[in-house]
Amino acid sequence: MSGCTLFVGTSGYSYTEWVEAGFYPEGTPSGRMLPLYAREFLITELNYTWYQMPKAEAVERQRSLAPPGFLFAAKLTRTLTHEIDPETWKKDAASYRNGITPLLQAGQLAAVLIQFPPSFDRTPEHRRHLAALIAELDGLPLAVEFRHRSWNDERVFTELIKRRVILVNVDVPDLYGLFPALDMVTCPDLFYVRFHGRNAKGWRSGKMHLQFDYSYSDDELKDWIENRIVPMAAKARKGILFFNNHVRAQAPENAKRLIRLLKEYGLSTA
Repeated sequence: MSGCTLFVGTSGYSYTEWVEAGFYPEGTPSGRMLPLYAREFLITELNYTWYQMPKAEAVERQRSLAPPGFLFAAKLTRTLTHEIDPETWKKDAASYRNGITPLLQAGQLAAVLIQFPPSFDRTPEHRRHLAALIAELDGLPLAVEFRHRSWNDERVFTELIKRRVILVNVDVPDLYGLFPALDMVTCPDLFYVRFHGRNAKGWRSGKMHLQFDYSYSDDELKDWIENRIVPMAAKARKGILFFNNHVRAQAPENAKRLIRLLKEYGLSTA
């Protein structure tokens, strides 16, 4: 149906509860999870780079555990998106760039995920920070995930297209103020989707183990394929799709199911 290749994976892979759920064999230590994960999927998001600044040596060790051609999307560190210090964030941006270099040099960095919180609304101050952040990280494959609905604006999309920055399309509960599900492609190189689940009660609670406790049905995934993924695949050379509903290993189960459904629709998967 299109020349677009789709890579499907999960947001993170190192979860001890995935051993209990049977995705990893009993007794699997965290250091052995990536090679086992890579038997099922050819891409993952790195979550730990949000919590701590990546170090080139550690990133290279991690990269070496995956097979050649395996791809990574890496979250931008929280001091650049959530806990912004006007005096130090540019230094942090330089440190992040250095830390992620092994993936970039190896051609295994699919995207840098700039994930903003719901509190990051479209104010003049936030617009200036986003523009400055994109400039500081120029040369990296950047993808922006908005959580606040105010960014759902054609002027925002026009600026992202101009800068060749990828808009992350999301699936979240239909709650007031959250960024809506779209099929927007702002860069012909890549489109990016994150499935967070639709547990509205969990999102309201603010508790992660409830927020991401959700399993997608086949009908929900088919709706995404027909109404969003197919149109996006017609406009981009590559698509990356991640499931963040990691509780009880629902993410890898849903990811495998999406791969099966994509093939049934005649789409090309890696």
